[in-house]
Amino acid sequence: MSLGPLLILILLIAVVSLITPAFLKPVNLGNILAQTAVIAVVAMGQQLVILTRGIDLSVGSNLALATVIGGLVYQQVDSSIVVITAMLVAGTAVGAVNGVVFVYGRLPHPFIITLASLSICRGLALALAPGHTTMRGMPDAVTAIGGGTTLGVPNSFFVVGMFGLLFLILTKSMVCGRWIYAVGGSPSAARSMGIPVRGILLSTYIISGFCAGLGAVLLAGRTAAASPIYGNLLELDTIAAVIIGGASFLGGRGHLGHALIGAVLIGVIRNALNLLGVDVFFQMIAIGLVIVIAVEADVLRNHLEARARVLQSASAR
Repeated sequence: MSLGPLLILILLIAVVSLITPAFLKPVNLGNILAQTAVIAVVAMGQQLVILTRGIDLSVGSNLALATVIGGLVYQQVDSSIVVITAMLVAGTAVGAVNGVVFVYGRLPHPFIITLASLSICRGLALALAPGHTTMRGMPDAVTAIGGGTTLGVPNSFFVVGMFGLLFLILTKSMVCGRWIYAVGGSPSAARSMGIPVRGILLSTYIISGFCAGLGAVLLAGRTAAASPIYGNLLELDTIAAVIIGGASFLGGRGHLGHALIGAVLIGVIRNALNLLGVDVFFQMIAIGLVIVIAVEADVLRNHLEARARVLQSASAR
């Protein structure tokens, strides 16, 4: 595992702490962990999709729709289990639709269906929300998971850690995890090896949808509300986190730990800009520039690796 993303994060924290001493206060660090949890959880699913050369643009709208469905269920049933299940099922269902349409609809790229889902889910969220606005209130267990703390550490941080461990086991220790990398590396080669390419692709979009639903639980819990405008531009944050972490749009490469570090990087950047009083519009510009730099770094890395392979091949002759 390369230490590059971690070293960048450490350097960024060091620089920010020198510029604004308030950054290292325990309360502020807790805020960063809580704010980053949603990005980190959804980025896990996005990571799997990108590993297979895909992309999921619907995660932000999916999250918003899941919170609205959770809010509507809470108005009828005051049960934490039912509300959490409703949000997870809603998110997973959207992911399943994305996967089925992409894989079995033979679309040339998942960009098409996930872009359509982005619009459809946002529209459904606005249509279903009473008054097209925020619904206040969530069950106690939901607010405890998303907004509570244990020994001063946000509970959402433990949720990220638990699911991060599960995803790490999936990608590094299980056969299906290795299949995901194989499909991303070369779909045709994976198919010739007997790997169920369609099933693997479908599963990644289902998992991505589930992660959006889990992100909905965390965000609804932290705000004690459901809103059709939640998750705005979350797809860009998660893509940036994955690419900053070293994954490639060409598929087959990426480490879950790096994606989580990328999520924290985005959280640190946003928090630092807030502490420095930078206008929110310039914050959007800053995150956009980070995405451009990350993508260009990916292109440069692929170019250098290709050159290195050519040189090695030439020297071996």
